[in-house]
Amino acid sequence: MGTVITPQLVDTVDTFTGVRSYSSGGTRHLTTCQVERWGLRMECPTPEDPFSDGEVTWLLPDLGLRLTHLRSRSRHGRPTPSTLTAVRVQRDSRSWRTTDLLLGLAVPGGTTARIVRSEEFAAAVAGRVLRPGDADLALRTVHRTLEEISHFRHDLNAWLNHLDIFDVWPPL
Repeated sequence: MGTVITPQLVDTVDTFTGVRSYSSGGTRHLTTCQVERWGLRMECPTPEDPFSDGEVTWLLPDLGLRLTHLRSRSRHGRPTPSTLTAVRVQRDSRSWRTTDLLLGLAVPGGTTARIVRSEEFAAAVAGRVLRPGDADLALRTVHRTLEEISHFRHDLNAWLNHLDIFDVWPPL
């Protein structure tokens, strides 16, 4: 079975109302929507997900990255890896718009980060869903980030501290 080509995912966060709108037409009310000096911090519940209770997302526009962690519904559930996804971010005084570049890193913590979504990325490039400039940006962003994180033994907090982001990841 071949890889299904997904349309490019675009979402917009209205920082005044705390609503995240998806290109699919869905919306989600954020419990946290806070502009920080390093980017945008968001949290929301995920009632439709049987395994996770909530999602924490940080947008790091200067790095072209979205950092995401799903909180397990069960205290005894296996922790999911954090994901760094290459994104293009456009922002103004009211909203932040991200375009998912369909390539990222899974960073499990304690073990080596790995590139994820490469089949979806390749299918999007082949199907011309992803423009060549965006594909190049995604590859450069993910490989640069993987190299940087490897210098910190794949420890996201150490890497974030190096970037002068001293908030703990993932937040409790």
